Amino acid sequence: MHFDFAQVTAPFRMQPGLRRIAPGQAQLTPSRPNGRHLREKLAVLSTTADEALLALPGFDAGPALRAIAREAARGEMPPAFEFESGGDCSAPRLGWALRGGRPVGDGEAAIGELLAALPAAKRAAALLCLAFEEDFAIIDGTTATIPWLAVCLPSRWAPEEKLGRHFAEVHAPVADNTLLIEASDRLARLVTGSERWERFVWTLSADPRLHQHPKRGKVDWPEAKDAEAVAAVASLRHEHQTFIPVPGTGQAVFTIHVASEPLDAAVHTRGDATRLHDALASMSASVLAYRGLTSVRDPLLEALRRRSEALPATA
Repeated sequence: MHFDFAQVTAPFRMQPGLRRIAPGQAQLTPSRPNGRHLREKLAVLSTTADEALLALPGFDAGPALRAIAREAARGEMPPAFEFESGGDCSAPRLGWALRGGRPVGDGEAAIGELLAALPAAKRAAALLCLAFEEDFAIIDGTTATIPWLAVCLPSRWAPEEKLGRHFAEVHAPVADNTLLIEASDRLARLVTGSERWERFVWTLSADPRLHQHPKRGKVDWPEAKDAEAVAAVASLRHEHQTFIPVPGTGQAVFTIHVASEPLDAAVHTRGDATRLHDALASMSASVLAYRGLTSVRDPLLEALRRRSEALPATA
């Protein structure tokens, strides 16, 4: 997933940063056969599906799944996901479907085995997750809560702790969160309206994995704080988040497309390095601590300064 460095600004601020999606812009990315997202999601769902596939008792995700299927149908054919009356669904590109709750298909055997091993109530959410590189959550605009999640690749947060929580509670752990907390109810109403919105977030991490549930351990920065040693293990982790309206429900589907690439593979120009340098240099102490960057701020700044001097002005 290409990262737009225009999204990196200084001074850095924790803020909603919403913008309207351009007409016709796709909001979903079909999984690639044997792709990184598909492989990591299969591993998560095979071992810890209860932490990834979550719903409040009695909640009907059907309207949201239909909205996702309509969005998928706007892309290339066949669509990556289809949802039918009666609750049957299919992932044509994966070669698997659910008929009467049972997995049917001739795609990769591991996918069929996973679906069969899951409780029937979780199979549709699992097939949806595998069909796309994105993760998903449903937002209820009336209550500003999250009644349903299908999140396999979280960024150092636990999906099971967000189920049923108010937007303000969801953002409570975030550093410098005043703007997010104050705008929670208004944001929930905005993104569950008829318009489509997107936002971008990014960080630098020593952990290259897409899946970063806090219970699964953490990859730490090297103890030696040499600038090049730190840069060698640094990854640019970024997310493209969008909102798909669910007509007639007051809900929206929140999509999360996470990507992670080595710092030197992501930074191509002098401007890329300079933008990262200036944003990192302007982060508050609380944001640095929240993102695990306090101990490596200075060596990362030095590494980015060197790259801003060495890289070409344009790619």
